[in-house]
Amino acid sequence: MVSDSENYVAANTSLTVTVTAARRNQGYWGRVWTRLLRDWGTLAAISIIALILLAAIFAPLLATHDPTQGSVLGRLKGFGYNGHILGTDETGRDLYSRLLYGSRLTLITGVLPVLLALIIGGFLGVIAGYFGGLINSLIMRVMDVLYAFPSVLLAIAITGMLGSGVTNTILALTITFVPPLVRISETVTSQTRAMDFIEVARSSGAGSFTIIRFHVLSNILAPVLIYATSLISISIILAAGLSFLGLGVTPPNAEWGLMLNNLRSAIWVNPAIAAFPGLMIFITSMSFNLMSDGLRRAMDLKL
Repeated sequence: MVSDSENYVAANTSLTVTVTAARRNQGYWGRVWTRLLRDWGTLAAISIIALILLAAIFAPLLATHDPTQGSVLGRLKGFGYNGHILGTDETGRDLYSRLLYGSRLTLITGVLPVLLALIIGGFLGVIAGYFGGLINSLIMRVMDVLYAFPSVLLAIAITGMLGSGVTNTILALTITFVPPLVRISETVTSQTRAMDFIEVARSSGAGSFTIIRFHVLSNILAPVLIYATSLISISIILAAGLSFLGLGVTPPNAEWGLMLNNLRSAIWVNPAIAAFPGLMIFITSMSFNLMSDGLRRAMDLKL
């Protein structure tokens, strides 16, 4: 006769086997997606980023005024003045419309440099980590030279040489973020290359390109992607800082860092309108930080 304890153990064993089989069938990215759906903080951050992205895309439809059209008589007005929802800036331009259009350049100068640096730095890091030797030494010594400069000073120096503008800002930030991405991808690739399944792949006759494509990239994608998403918030702040110093986006284009610089003198006249660009920079960078933390938790197989 079977006891209740034996039935309990058998039921739990059957449940464990069923859950394990379900997870295997779900796959790695399916489990990552499931974990993300259970993380309310990460979902909130992704929702905020999605709203900002939609506002940037549909800015012409959502804006109530021309973002470059000013009025001498309507300078630094408060909320709701003459149809201006959030008031006007130092030249009488609609602040709400400029915030909408400013999200475009802010996201471009924040996300695009990280994406380009991820492609360039990831490629160089994988080559250096997999082949090692002289190739590794050449690539990593060049990266060490760039790494010797603080990121802020390096970005300022590059934009100072190239001049202000959106393209030069993206180029400067891309060069700034390549060294850390090369280092993280080189480290993870070196660790992966030393594993047994790489030796088995070599012994089976697989070439370097095949091993990198099917074995190395799949194992280094998670840590490199997580690190890259954490750089987006830094990129947004650096891009805004360059525009604030006059080395980034040039007037009359709307960009949050440039708007913050233009409105800083108005803090004694109307502090509320001066705070909006800084508040948007803070919310956007914080959302990307929270999203990066959520991705790290979701993509960590040890959790």
